[in-house]
Amino acid sequence: MSHGPRSGLYAVSSALLAMSRHLEVRDVLKTIVASARELLDAQYAALGVPDDHGGFAQFVVDGVSDAQWKAIGPLPRQHGILAAMLREARPERLADVRKDPRFEGWPAAHPDMSDFLGLPIRDGDEIIGALFLANKLRPEGAGPCAEEDGRCGFTEDDEELLTILAQHAAIALTNARLYERSRELTIAEERSRLAHELHDAVSQKLFSLRLTAQAAATLVDRDPSRAKGELQHVAALAAEATEELRAAVVELRPAALDEDGLVATLRTQIQVLDRAHSARVTFSSHGVRALPASQEEAVLRVSQEALHNALRHSGAAHVDVTLDRRGPGAVLHVRDDGGGFDPTAIRSAGRHLGLVSMRDRASGVGGTLTVESAPGKGTVIEMEVPGG
Repeated sequence: MSHGPRSGLYAVSSALLAMSRHLEVRDVLKTIVASARELLDAQYAALGVPDDHGGFAQFVVDGVSDAQWKAIGPLPRQHGILAAMLREARPERLADVRKDPRFEGWPAAHPDMSDFLGLPIRDGDEIIGALFLANKLRPEGAGPCAEEDGRCGFTEDDEELLTILAQHAAIALTNARLYERSRELTIAEERSRLAHELHDAVSQKLFSLRLTAQAAATLVDRDPSRAKGELQHVAALAAEATEELRAAVVELRPAALDEDGLVATLRTQIQVLDRAHSARVTFSSHGVRALPASQEEAVLRVSQEALHNALRHSGAAHVDVTLDRRGPGAVLHVRDDGGGFDPTAIRSAGRHLGLVSMRDRASGVGGTLTVESAPGKGTVIEMEVPGG
């Protein structure tokens, strides 16, 4: 049996190692499909993970361009040969899938397929996926084929090799699922801890605030001066409760940042804000490299604070966010055309707008934060971080 330059044990080993390198389910699925198509010299490969509603929770293809895939339309349902593999849990090797009585046709934009090799991916008794290949390619230097189109079709050796690959694919996919489940549990545990801390820290402040407010109410008529002092204490306690809440809530590093990176996370969040607010919110980025995790989180938090200020307090019609490379690091700009303010009035405006916390975040990762604003002139928040 020959599969071109990547034949034999080396090709199998390379495919298995590639699968074992990834922990994210989507990455594992893509690697399985690409490895299977390359290993068995197929024109097309696909892997579907079934859901409980007659469709597929995920469906990954290789050998089909993005434009073709988009034109094909919605994900396939569990029907025809795919359904048979999932239902009967057995391999399917066909000389021409189009002549099989279970064949139900392709969407108009679907590439034409004839010879077919598919089999289920099993974890014990559970079918966790269906892997299939189509259109066996003729290896270079091989002898003539009986078929008119020059394809020799899939062999028993191909089926045996794909069975080995599917067994290891089941292990890789199961491990990826366990990893994602473990991460979800870790996040759930962290949220539980956060809720406990919120209860302990904030509820104590709120309890003190309520008692102080009650004391001020009883003093209003007979001792207005003391009542005024108690009300000032109420304001201070409320501010402390707010800071406690903010500190606890922002403690967790957002999952999206770990999964997608800073640029993609910012873009997604800004698209949501653009839809949710009447102001136009735009984002652009150029040449930004991955930053240390602490710097990426700081940039994200500062951008969130600056966007909150611009959308809630400035009256801006347009807010523009840019993130660009600067040396080994990056620079963030959040610009709005709103009412602006006097940055020198830091005692009142600074705390109200979170400028102190933004500067603390920037300096905490070795960066800098500057603010340019004036009444009626809008605001520009600039944060620079040094990179790694």
